[in-house]
Amino acid sequence: MAPFESLDFATIDHHRALRQGYPEVVYGEGKNSQQVVAIAERILEHGRAALVTRTNEATRQALQARFPDAVLNDLARTVRIGAQAPTAQRPTLLIITAGTSDLPVAEEAAESAIAMGNSVARLNDVGVAGIHRLLAQGDALTRAGVVIVVAGMDGALPSVVGGLVASPVIAVPTSIGYGASLGGLAALFTMLNSCAAGVTVVNIDNGFGAAVAATRILNRD
Repeated sequence: MAPFESLDFATIDHHRALRQGYPEVVYGEGKNSQQVVAIAERILEHGRAALVTRTNEATRQALQARFPDAVLNDLARTVRIGAQAPTAQRPTLLIITAGTSDLPVAEEAAESAIAMGNSVARLNDVGVAGIHRLLAQGDALTRAGVVIVVAGMDGALPSVVGGLVASPVIAVPTSIGYGASLGGLAALFTMLNSCAAGVTVVNIDNGFGAAVAATRILNRD
């Protein structure tokens, strides 16, 4: 069998799971519902799980009609069909948001991480404007195997978390903020210039990418 399959509109990488531990993930933006459903069907014929990100409502409804057990997350704009069973020995992945407005990106990270077999915990709305909210969660911070920190505005929260924990910290800048936030560039630059050693940064609004990076780290343990 060839390691890929060509459709009129897509070439599906069926060996992604063998190389990286999880099937190719479908990016929904720019594809119509019929294309996304067809790609998901082919992926599921070769495995037990599929994940679609950045979907619109019509695509989510089409996927649920085709796969009744699909898990839709309207906030994250994701659809999970099946999932890898959580690995018992794998530590918890903690996802932290600075503010409620960061939740769509954080939920994309959470749904992606769950699909890839992680146990996920959340701390929401604990940004630096009220840092006591974060400092009260010492147990959750110390138990986490990896921490994903999602923040817009000034993007300062990952530096704070990076100075508190020994586990890897993955920072996700979001496009949330007023004019000078420049669509997330201000948060991105702050995170790249973090004074907390070892903070890793992904692209603006890239919750999915953060989840993949965290999963690869946890799989090494």
